Amino acid sequence: MHYGLRFYHIILRWTLYGILASISHFHLAFAADPVELKNSYQLGTGDLISIQVYGEDDLVLEARLGDSGSISYPFLGDLQIAGYTVREVEQIIIRGLKGGYLINPLVSVTIKEYRQFFINGEVKSPGGFPFNPGLTIRKAISLAGGFTDRAARGSIFIIHDGESHTQHDVDLNAPIRPGDIITIEESFF
Repeated sequence: MHYGLRFYHIILRWTLYGILASISHFHLAFAADPVELKNSYQLGTGDLISIQVYGEDDLVLEARLGDSGSISYPFLGDLQIAGYTVREVEQIIIRGLKGGYLINPLVSVTIKEYRQFFINGEVKSPGGFPFNPGLTIRKAISLAGGFTDRAARGSIFIIHDGESHTQHDVDLNAPIRPGDIITIEESFF
């Protein structure tokens, strides 16, 4: 009986290891995209960010970037941050606070909400929708209610935010970014 119980514990332990390894792999597969986005994504009008400085409650700020692309931050005033990555904004705040206000500030900037993407043309509910990492053209069309009966499913174009109206022909699996404008053309048949 003692060996049966021990065997049961070994099987249970290995099963739990397998489950934990699967969860870790699943988490890493989906975490890679947001981390890459955080390092390369340039902030723009409509993004909602959160700024925290470790141990400094009066330096916590949640702000949405307006048309000017700036935020007002305690002690530092207006900071022009549109076009910068989250990491770059952290460094701007660290440099501003270091020395005059804090000895070694630990700053964390996170994106709470990305700016919207837009979809128009032959979808059932055109308009602006909240961006989430991992969105593709196919998922965006689903958010917009799907294709209309007159949609040219092979004629889909995207204009990336900040690319001065350069239109790209894309397929349904193409990734989208915040601020993108997607157009679904009308079929002639």
